[in-house]
Amino acid sequence: MTYYHSTLLKNKSFDQAIDLITESLKEEGFGILTEIDIKETMKKKMDVDFRPYKILGACNPPFAHKALMAEDKIGTMLPCNVIVQKLDEGIEIAAIDPVASMQSVGNDSLSEIANEIREKLKKAVDNLN
Repeated sequence: MTYYHSTLLKNKSFDQAIDLITESLKEEGFGILTEIDIKETMKKKMDVDFRPYKILGACNPPFAHKALMAEDKIGTMLPCNVIVQKLDEGIEIAAIDPVASMQSVGNDSLSEIANEIREKLKKAVDNLN
């Protein structure tokens, strides 16, 4: 089982890809809680040049609430991370597979929630093509 679902955008800029996935996630009920600019952080903290790479912390509040009600420590795995990175072939967008990450918790009541979130994240990524 892979731990992510991804797509490659070949005719979009990095910033366009950020806008597209943000809007696609919004259509699936997700908001962006956090945005980590890895390129900027690597330069600032280590003076290392890195490719454009951002981690978006996506959250769907109703599903987050369900998950927290089922497992009070699940906040350690929230929000759902989505990455956008510039590769030679184009811009890759990849979202975590919550089913893969929730398996380690061992709480069966999270399975249905994780499957629903997986489908929403998959749809958000697939809608970009």
